[in-house]
Amino acid sequence: MLSLFASSIVQVLGLGLVIGAGLPALFAIGMRALAYGHGEGPDGAHHPAGTALSMLCFGLVLCAIALGILIIVSSGFGYAVSFEHIVPTLVEK
Repeated sequence: MLSLFASSIVQVLGLGLVIGAGLPALFAIGMRALAYGHGEGPDGAHHPAGTALSMLCFGLVLCAIALGILIIVSSGFGYAVSFEHIVPTLVEK
């Protein structure tokens, strides 16, 4: 019983670190890349790769937020989010 409790604690801690620290860090990387893309780097030149990287980071953060909202709202309507085929789908509880 203690090993089951410990594994559950590790899972919750890991997910909390990924979401609690990972998403803000990804957003910060996106902001830094956006500044680099608009010429705030050491050479002062515009870098389209920085802008593209920032859009990728912001897109990932928005997808994570949308997925979190989907999980919360679907639970209120009696559905659950299933990841059986990698793409999240709504299934009845």
